[in-house]
Amino acid sequence: MAGKNAAGSGERCQYRDRLVTSPFAPFRHRIFAAFWTGAFLSNTGTWMETVTVGIYVTNATHNPAWTGLVAAAGFAPGAILGAVGGALADRIPRKRLLLTTTSVQTVLAALLTVLAATGSPSPGVVTLIVFAGGCAQAIGFPTYQSLLPDLVPPEDLVGAVALSSAQWNLGRVLGPLLAGVAIGIGGYGLAFGVNTLSFFAVIAAIGLLHLPPPKPKVGQTIRGSIAEGVRYVRRDPGLRVVMGYMFINTFLAAPFIALVPAMSQIVLHAGKTGTSVLVTAQGIGAVAMALTLGMLTARLGNRRVLLLVLWALPPSLMVYAVMPNLATSAVALLLVGFIYLGALSSFISIAQIRAPAEVRGRVVSLLAVVLGSLYPLGAVIQGVVADAIGLRETTMGAAGLMVVALVALKLRNPHFADALELPSVPVEVPSPPP
Repeated sequence: MAGKNAAGSGERCQYRDRLVTSPFAPFRHRIFAAFWTGAFLSNTGTWMETVTVGIYVTNATHNPAWTGLVAAAGFAPGAILGAVGGALADRIPRKRLLLTTTSVQTVLAALLTVLAATGSPSPGVVTLIVFAGGCAQAIGFPTYQSLLPDLVPPEDLVGAVALSSAQWNLGRVLGPLLAGVAIGIGGYGLAFGVNTLSFFAVIAAIGLLHLPPPKPKVGQTIRGSIAEGVRYVRRDPGLRVVMGYMFINTFLAAPFIALVPAMSQIVLHAGKTGTSVLVTAQGIGAVAMALTLGMLTARLGNRRVLLLVLWALPPSLMVYAVMPNLATSAVALLLVGFIYLGALSSFISIAQIRAPAEVRGRVVSLLAVVLGSLYPLGAVIQGVVADAIGLRETTMGAAGLMVVALVALKLRNPHFADALELPSVPVEVPSPPP
């Protein structure tokens, strides 16, 4: 199965018609369906916490920089620990690793629940708890992503990645709605408590998994394992394309996600309800893309889909930046969510398809490193700039810089994206000692 996953575009064409007519085909695999359901329930709770934390910190500080900082705290650990998580995913049993990291997240969610229910934790304490949860997430994320090819056959992999993105974004849709209800009924503590309980759903799903054992190289250190993953990405031309575009997308476009609470409460004066409306609108757009990405990729190919969404994202962000009220902002953010999810899921699915099983965890972890380093950096920078010149102007400026970066890359190498059509390179096999 691993060899087929890394085979190239020729084999993927074999399943093109099936992908077009059966976008939900991965659900016919029982373990995938169970894992998808558990992850969906857990992610719904996670989005409840994410939105609740954003609302709490924004209300406590009335400062976009704090809003960006607490959002960044959950992603920043990926800059360092993501690579470690990728190495561990290719070295130790993935089921055990997932159970460990998920249990840590459960304990931290329970701690946040207790603090919110018994008092008013400071924004700094909340940020530290979010950061600790981000550490566990950073280690577990590569494992989660790298096990999908073990749950479905190769012809269903793109659909499985898209459906995984769909469940994550369905949680984005339901989470903010449930967060608003929970806060209204029982305050912040109830919202955090529901998230704590939701982790048990994914723990139950993990318990059903039966995964092949990893095959680490004897005597290879964690550092050496990470280095091998980096070398593979550097050798594979298609993965170099993915990384180049992901750098631009993550640093300049992605920070809009962290600043949605500030846009709602400070710019639009829409309060807590406005935050839920905007995050829900973004999630609806993302779900729509997730459910169509497999079909779009099958019809147009990875390269054309990726270029389409990358070039469409800056104009959509500019439209969102100038919308005058909550209703029009929600419509614009729905479009932004649709396009942004297309880019993010394309990065992940291309990496999954191109990476052989031996290095898949480490390849995926490098995406987490990019996301964990550039997204929080961009969120903090844009939050600080927004505090000085305004959030609308900051979002417009970031979108304009993304256009400039894409044009510069195109002028420097007009055929840069063509490497996505090339076959994956094999994993290097060390020569036997003489």
